[in-house]
Amino acid sequence: MYCGIDFGTSNSAIAIANDDGVRLAPVENDEITLPSALFYPLKKPPVYGHAAMTLFTEGEEGRFMRSLKRLLGTQLMNYGTLVNNTPRKFDDIIGGFISFMKNKGEALAGQPIEQAVIGRPVHFVDGDPGADYAAEEQLRRIAEAAGFKHVAFQFEPIAAAFAHETKLASEKLTLVVDVGGGTSDFTVIHLDPKTATKRERAGDILGNAGTRIGGNDFDKNLSILSVMPHLGYKTGYGAKNLPVPLSWFHDMSEWSKINFLYTSAMKREVKTVLRESHAPEKLRRYKKVLDGETGHRLLDATERAKIALTDADSAAADLGFIEPEFSIDMTRKDFERAIAADVDKISATMDECLALSNVQKDRIELIVLTGGPTETPLLKRLIKEKFPAAALSEDDKLSSVALGLGHDSLRAFAA
Repeated sequence: MYCGIDFGTSNSAIAIANDDGVRLAPVENDEITLPSALFYPLKKPPVYGHAAMTLFTEGEEGRFMRSLKRLLGTQLMNYGTLVNNTPRKFDDIIGGFISFMKNKGEALAGQPIEQAVIGRPVHFVDGDPGADYAAEEQLRRIAEAAGFKHVAFQFEPIAAAFAHETKLASEKLTLVVDVGGGTSDFTVIHLDPKTATKRERAGDILGNAGTRIGGNDFDKNLSILSVMPHLGYKTGYGAKNLPVPLSWFHDMSEWSKINFLYTSAMKREVKTVLRESHAPEKLRRYKKVLDGETGHRLLDATERAKIALTDADSAAADLGFIEPEFSIDMTRKDFERAIAADVDKISATMDECLALSNVQKDRIELIVLTGGPTETPLLKRLIKEKFPAAALSEDDKLSSVALGLGHDSLRAFAA
């Protein structure tokens, strides 16, 4: 018995595989995908997924974390963090999540699983091969500490391609567009249902490219544009009208950095600046979020509004936990303005993948879309305009990577 694990920035899944086929394991009740979130209640074991998010939003005391995958390969992995006043290493924190996923797979398999193919982005860290290698090795050590004896890695867009290949009726030259919470990754690949079980697939893969931009960056930029100005962003303080540090607001808008703000030194600094603030009613809101350690709740409200803008022209972020009846209206035009530079970078990386593959746009026959952010109207319009003749496949957007990794585990480990 083998498995494929999609440890995602926003969502995760595990597929088990043997000679009878590949199956996704239920990871939370009957759900086959799990938010990559965890919550450490006071004096209780950690809780994962929707249950973690519910405890946090309902005001349970403890420590909430999300998007930990983005820490891999960065210096922040070396620092660790305080969890309910106890120092913890991020290796151990992420390891707890991987162990949770492993246990769910073993519950479905009815036996231990010691061999896994784990998905990885094309680049954990842009433009830094050393950090990229370090990130994979960190994840390997974490998986081995969780009990896996044999660990292999596969690019996530290639895994998504393998999952879709089993559904095709004929050969297709395919571009996989995998936009997740933390990265956007692309693969040009020949898919053919007749060769889906072929062990060696390197010859079918024409090129890969990726960039460290994803749905979390969409959240951040929408927050900076529409939310943070109401909390003191770009305001001044003191007789010299010094700018309030922009880093406060950028870190409060990034899922993986929010927890690092909750220090005594930071709280003292904000209190000092507030005394001389030129917009105290706004900065007081920031201080309340900081003191109450509700930054994730603030960004969650922004993310919910972002998702609503997929189908609506306007939405509101409900911030009543800061002030009664406090909400911020946003429009789809606001959102598209906030993410325009990100989408341009995604488009350029897509072009890079085609160039590396030596494939012209009009030769692409199928576009496989995977990852929740591919629902973003601006991004979907871009893809349709770039590849007007290609068919679109959008099946199993949140689970196709795990399914493909399961199929790949058979290639990697089956005799």
